[in-house]
Amino acid sequence: MAAPEAWRARSCWFCEVAAATTMEATSREAAPAKSSASGPNAPPALFELCGRAVSAHMGVLESGVWALPGPILQSILPLLNIYYLERIEETALKKGLSTQAIWRRLWDELMKTRPSSLESVTCWRAKFMEAFFSHVLRGTIDVSSDRRLCDQRFSPLLHSSRHVRQLTICNMLQGATELVAEPNRRVLETLASSLHTLKFRHLLFSDVAAQQSLRQLLHQLIHHGAVNQVSLYSWPVPESALFILILTMSAGFWQPGPGGPPCRLCGEASRGRAPSREEGSLLLGSRRPRRDAAERCAAALMATRRKSEAKQMPRAAPSTRVTRRSTQESLTSGGTDPKRELYPPATSHEASGTKRPPSALAATSSASASSSTSSSKRAPASSAPQPKPLKRFKRAAGKKGVRTRQGSGAESEDLYDFVFIVAGEKEDGEEMEIGEVACGALDGSDPSCLGLPALEASQRFRSISTLELFTVPLSTEAALTLCHLLSSWVSLESLTLSYNGLGSNIFRLLDSLRALSGQAGCRLRALHLSDLFSPLPILELTRAIVRALPLLRVLSIRVDHPSQRDNPAVPGNAGPPSHIVGDEEIPENCLEQLEMGFPRGAQPAPLLCSVLKASGSLQQLSLDSATFASPQDFGLVLQTLKEYNLALKRLSFHDMNLADCQSEVLFLLQNLTLQEITFSFCRLFEKRPAQFLPEMVAAMKGNSTLKGLRLPGNRLGNAGLLALADVFSEDSSSSLCQLDISSNCIKPDGLLEFAKRLERWGRGAFGHLRLFQNWLDQDAVTAREAIRRLRATCHVVSDSWDSSQAFADYVSTM
Repeated sequence: MAAPEAWRARSCWFCEVAAATTMEATSREAAPAKSSASGPNAPPALFELCGRAVSAHMGVLESGVWALPGPILQSILPLLNIYYLERIEETALKKGLSTQAIWRRLWDELMKTRPSSLESVTCWRAKFMEAFFSHVLRGTIDVSSDRRLCDQRFSPLLHSSRHVRQLTICNMLQGATELVAEPNRRVLETLASSLHTLKFRHLLFSDVAAQQSLRQLLHQLIHHGAVNQVSLYSWPVPESALFILILTMSAGFWQPGPGGPPCRLCGEASRGRAPSREEGSLLLGSRRPRRDAAERCAAALMATRRKSEAKQMPRAAPSTRVTRRSTQESLTSGGTDPKRELYPPATSHEASGTKRPPSALAATSSASASSSTSSSKRAPASSAPQPKPLKRFKRAAGKKGVRTRQGSGAESEDLYDFVFIVAGEKEDGEEMEIGEVACGALDGSDPSCLGLPALEASQRFRSISTLELFTVPLSTEAALTLCHLLSSWVSLESLTLSYNGLGSNIFRLLDSLRALSGQAGCRLRALHLSDLFSPLPILELTRAIVRALPLLRVLSIRVDHPSQRDNPAVPGNAGPPSHIVGDEEIPENCLEQLEMGFPRGAQPAPLLCSVLKASGSLQQLSLDSATFASPQDFGLVLQTLKEYNLALKRLSFHDMNLADCQSEVLFLLQNLTLQEITFSFCRLFEKRPAQFLPEMVAAMKGNSTLKGLRLPGNRLGNAGLLALADVFSEDSSSSLCQLDISSNCIKPDGLLEFAKRLERWGRGAFGHLRLFQNWLDQDAVTAREAIRRLRATCHVVSDSWDSSQAFADYVSTM
């Protein structure tokens, strides 16, 4: 009976607190001046004291607080910590209360960062809790430093994990080990259902333990979770083991690491059923582990590099002939780490009694025997040439030169064991020169070039649908692995490769995409490709992509510098394969959006027209920095758009010199199918502005389908702005509702006159008006008056820009 009496006493006390809160709120409303006169150093008011008491005893008063009337609850909400504020969200919404302002204030006071102007925050609670989770995971925030973050009844990671939609892992894989630890098992389970995007930024070299933790984390979040997008950013020198691990796990392939704990979810899913025939052949061979083409190519490349480096030494040894099996086993035993000897000792995890499959034991014993035999026959270390170690970055923390070693065998397996096993081995007695292995491995992107079967189409685990690689240079072995995975990655819907230094590996990528397109159930619909150089001109590359992926819906391609025949990575391949570059017609495709960024130099208009003719479903076209030999070529492109692309709705030109193409621009403005046209920094009014502006306005007044016109960076000036005002006159049939006149040297007096003309014609609200980076700071009073008048007509978006930055531009227009 003691518990009900204690609860009754607490309830009576709470009613007194609520009554005092109401009285205090009423007194504050009646006499605001008196409360403000008390000053900032005055003792807390009764209202605040009661609120703090309620917040401190929410463990027993939570249900009572939820039952409070809306006005009282609204006053208590700002005094709650983040845990109870998050829990009371649903009740507050039912009472017509919003906590968004509270979460925004918490963001400003605790996170102390300002969101990007391009970001539209729809829920500050979710944004705060997601950032809070990341800070706690990385240890960059102290929850005990603020009473609003500290509550012994809640786990910060567990409570905020259900709001995490995007997780970023940086540097030395911080946070991966913590998430897979047993105390955070419920946190990881929650993330598996809530997390959709996984990002990696600025990764550095990691040790085996961190990679093993990442392996378990990716398996839980991708294979048994809801993650559908993996993005890698800014990785100047990718570590092969880590990069291939992320790729293969993202593609749905997984094998437990050496000595790693078994997956509980895999055990539950597979309990009571025997593995299928395909799974057995895919995961384990009949005699010994079998490697796929990507692994063989990487092994051959590294072996060839060692041989060439050894020949350059003063006392180089002659080339030896080895068997295919001994080459790969020696590489697997000691070739994955540049700091490790070529023939390492036995693995440590075998000495500890770890159970392994018989085939793996046989392969390991064979490798150990080969290593011991070779080491007994080779010259002393003082006279034998050693390969040069690769340069590696210094670690961010720790003693200089210290590197964790957990057994060379364990590290070598960590490099390649997660690569899916599909290829058969030839007889042990088959011999091949090391250089011949490398040339054979690189003689094509198809694994069958080495006599190996292609990758099986079936996958055991789920895979992601979006893969993004931003500024991640791809070595030859990494590119081979990616291409080998892509050829059967049927669940992939969007692929972004941005500044990866593909070079001649672009041909292998095209072959892989063509193979993927032939797979049943291929869902790849968006491809974004950009790089500094390309062995193919951009239009030929576009034609090749459209041929390889006829079902593609979105294609964005950019090449910054003119095409040049760089040194191909494939020996003996002096140019693009004949099946990639050809003059045959492009078949009909499903492209709906095409964005192209061109390097400097005139582009052949017929090649672009051939792509447009085959893209009858095109709805959006964007050309950036395109240059044509003559205005006639540009007119040919526009005529092709009018005849073959009847579904085109949005057309954009950026950084193009259209000063000599005024008749072609008028032709576009008279097109009755386009809904939005963009001329961004196109020098439209550089020549004959007095004659061209009236013609342009007349064309727009007669176009009733054009909804948006964007003219940023064309030096429109006050005179041009006032001329555009006639588009909204009474005799105009234009339905323009979006106008962008940013960066057009517009002054406040011209903007004010523009606003007055809109008021005079009484067109009403016409949508959005963008005024970024104009000279409105020259007369702030007039600018404010102009914007005030315009806001009665349209939605104005402007900024506070210092026009003194554009003095040179002003002089050029004088």
